Order: sequence, then C-alpha cells, then structure tokens
Amino acid sequence: MAIRFDRPVSSAARFSRRFGAFALVLCLAGLVGHRFVGLATPYLVLILLVSAGLALLATFLAFTGLRSLWLTGAEGGQDAMKALIFAALPLVLGGLALERYFALPAIYDVSTDLVSEPEWLKPPKADQIWLPRSDITADDREKQLEAYPELTGRRYDGAIDRVLEAVKKVAKQSGIRITHAEGDSEPSRDPEDKPVKPQAEDGAVADAPEAVPVPTPRPYDDDVAQLIRRANGVTLQGETRTLVLGLRFDIIIRLREEAETTFVDVRVASRYGPYDLGFSADIAENYLKALDSELLGIAGS
Repeated sequence: MAIRFDRPVSSAARFSRRFGAFALVLCLAGLVGHRFVGLATPYLVLILLVSAGLALLATFLAFTGLRSLWLTGAEGGQDAMKALIFAALPLVLGGLALERYFALPAIYDVSTDLVSEPEWLKPPKADQIWLPRSDITADDREKQLEAYPELTGRRYDGAIDRVLEAVKKVAKQSGIRITHAEGDSEPSRDPEDKPVKPQAEDGAVADAPEAVPVPTPRPYDDDVAQLIRRANGVTLQGETRTLVLGLRFDIIIRLREEAETTFVDVRVASRYGPYDLGFSADIAENYLKALDSELLGIAGS
C-alpha cells in the first residue's frame, strides 16, 4: 500500500504575495499620479506610508512562510520570494526617507544668507492638507548652519549682467522655471548713448520755471525708496521639481552688485510639508556648483 505525503501549505506565504503586490501597485500608482497626473504631495506621502506599511507586513509574512518551508517543508516558498521582490521598492523608498528624517534637521527652507535671506517676490501658497508647518525662525537657520555649513553664497568678479546671463542659463539647464523677476536686468547705457537735449539758439534765454520744486522727505518704504534699494540688484523667483518623485520646490536667486563684483544668494523651500528631507539643500548646492562651472575663472571668495 503506497503512502502519500501531503505537504502543508503556508497561508502566511500566500498572503505575503498578495500584500506585497498590493503595496507595489499602490506605490507605483502614487508615484505616477504625483509625477504626471497632479496628485498633491500630501496625498503622495500618505500613499507611500500606507504602501511601506503593507510592504513591511508582506515581508514579515514572507519570512514566516520561509520559516515554515525550512522547518516543515510547507509549500509557499515561491510566494514568499515574490512577496520580497514586490515589497522591495516601497521598503527602499521608506528606508531612505526614514534615514534622512532622523539624520537631517526638521526644516523645509534653506538660504545661503542666514541673516537677510532673499524675500519671495510672490510668497508660495499651497494647501498643506494634513502636513501643516510653521514660519521660518532663527532656530531653523541655526539648524541649517549646523547641518549644511558649506551652503554659502558666491561672489564673482564680473558685472551683474554677465553673471545674470549665466544664472538664467544654469537655471534652465537645471530644470528651474523662472516665474517672477525684479530689478534692472539690462546693463546701463553709456553717457554717450544718452539723448542730447537740444541747445537754445544764440541770444535766446530759456524760460524759467514758474515754480521751483522744493524737495520733501519721503517715507522709507515708499516706491521710490524700494526702487533705490533694488537699483544694484536683480531677484529671480522660480520653481523646480525633483526628477523621480516630482516633489515641488520654490527657489529665489538674488544678485547684488558690489563694487566690481556680483554676489549671488540662493534660497530654496519645499512647497509642502514641514520637512524637506535635505532636498532643498541638495537643489541649492547643485545649482551653485553648476553656476561655478559656468562662470569658471571669475569666481571669488
């Protein structure tokens, strides 16, 4: 009489494959929706958190199934291995985010000028939904200085119009779309190019004004005072997105002409959430390095 041996079946392995597949599909759907369809970042974060949680559950069940396979020969080894493959992407994304969350400061805005950061020409506004955040404080700037001490402005030994041309070129190459600009971006005309007022004929006397204007004091914050303060500088505001995740960031590039040099400051802020996970500093550093390469030979200390 033949004896038939029935192998047990691991339910944990079977469910691990299902949970892993669902976690992968959910993760990919969130990434595609955020990158190409317009899904808001707070919803993406929520989807990725749920996806990572399901991937963790799938991993636990997969190891349980593999343990049953090792101890009792239970069926489910293939399901367990598929579950681990499916869960890899959500776990990798969650692990990288978790590592940055604990290793980097809890800030969402960085600036190369910690004392007088460039002001937004148009303050970015976005519905934070379930990711509320507070305004930038001096404590945030101290955290930035501690985490990114090398993030500083750049001084170039060149006229502002030349540096501005490079700034715009590098911004375009870096995927930064300029949305607002302020300041005179054109070089001033030489005195020889100014129109000459026609001279009065010999013997003619110019008509004297009936009333001589008397200068009066102006408020410090009126339009004229602001124009004077901006006369030697240019400010550009733009936006950019990360390549893979499509996270949105706002950026300010400020140029100030000082004697024979031009000083460039950069400010980058994530549009959503109280934590940027270091992406803002990465964007600022990569932009400044590209600008250094573009203006190689005229960068000063």
